[in-house]
Amino acid sequence: MSTLGKRNDYIPANAGEFHEFMSNLLNYAESKSTVWTHIPAGLIDSLRAKYNVFSVAYHTAFASPTPAHNLARNEAKAETTRELRAFVKQYLHFAPVTNVDRLKMGVPNHSTIRTNHIEVHEMVDFLVSPSAIRQLSVDFWIHGADHKAKPSRYDGAVIIWAILENPPSDHSQLVCHALASRTPFKLNFDESERRKKVYLALAWQNARGIKGEWSDIKAAYVP
Repeated sequence: MSTLGKRNDYIPANAGEFHEFMSNLLNYAESKSTVWTHIPAGLIDSLRAKYNVFSVAYHTAFASPTPAHNLARNEAKAETTRELRAFVKQYLHFAPVTNVDRLKMGVPNHSTIRTNHIEVHEMVDFLVSPSAIRQLSVDFWIHGADHKAKPSRYDGAVIIWAILENPPSDHSQLVCHALASRTPFKLNFDESERRKKVYLALAWQNARGIKGEWSDIKAAYVP
């Protein structure tokens, strides 16, 4: 039997099927929000907002399938799909999300043979210290390790940070980010930011671009 043109993607191409798929996934993820604490606050809401835009466009095109309405529906679907893929890749392919959870959401489970390449189990530990004027040094390593080598076949550690007047309530408030391929990593600041308090957190990222769990948030003053 020919498989020419066979589509191998868990995300439905049909707009109606995609609408149902997204509704089910979001409802399930929202029901697990108190358990899946590795997902930064606001991300599921952001994905829900994209879906809501698509849903309006979908129903509009269904009721009045003009070229303009169909285009708006397709563009909204594409935008929702892009955010969904990033969300699934970064947060739904490792614990505490289980194989049963993924099955219920319609997200494929990966072979356990490749688990080490897909899941990021290691945590980051780090220290922040002044390095020079307007510069902080971030020294990081695998939590619990007695060496500072990054995990094998990993890109490095993702650093997120922000200068805030008050301690952040969650990691989503750390809006600046950089990928550090080696330790220590130097963070540079503007003159106007000197003596201000910066909050930081890190997570390992493997060669597939999948991040692990964020570290605790730490603080330092810009020298």
